[in-house]
Amino acid sequence: RGVSEVKHIIIVLSGKGGVGKSTVAAQLAHALSASGLNVGLLDVDLCGPSAAKVLGLDGRQVMQSSDGWVPVYADATQRLSVMSIAFLLKNTEEAVVWRGPKKNAMIKQFLEDVLWGPLDFLIIDTPPGTSDEQISTIEMLRDKRLDGAVIVTTPQGVSVVDVRKEISFCGKMGLKVLGVVENMSG
Repeated sequence: RGVSEVKHIIIVLSGKGGVGKSTVAAQLAHALSASGLNVGLLDVDLCGPSAAKVLGLDGRQVMQSSDGWVPVYADATQRLSVMSIAFLLKNTEEAVVWRGPKKNAMIKQFLEDVLWGPLDFLIIDTPPGTSDEQISTIEMLRDKRLDGAVIVTTPQGVSVVDVRKEISFCGKMGLKVLGVVENMSG
């Protein structure tokens, strides 16, 4: 259980909200899965989860087994498994109002108690910025197979400034930048 059988982990970051980060994370996970790989998508945007909606999995629920949580599968092949707090909420319209320690505990559960099984890739969708969720996730995965980050931005000036801060954040955290996606540019 947990991420012990995951070969590669990629974290998807953005310096600003509304740049399409969750869509890019979902598309990356879907493309890898469609190529025949086993992929997980973990949504650690606890206060604004969107992976379930982006993948058309609204209303689905996580199953509990004696060994841990069973992720939601996006299709019949079970090549794309998804975990999000959205699957645990009774009402997805209500705000999740949690401070750092509770967020950290939930992220730890997602990384340790979900039955991801053997995956080729785990894609982690984060909230925008450089807050508790990103720092905690990176620190919890420091001794695992965290390959690096994909950073999503848009061509607007304010977003470009924020992506520079995100690249600086990766440097300070010792996280390799795998690439920058300029979304909504055409």
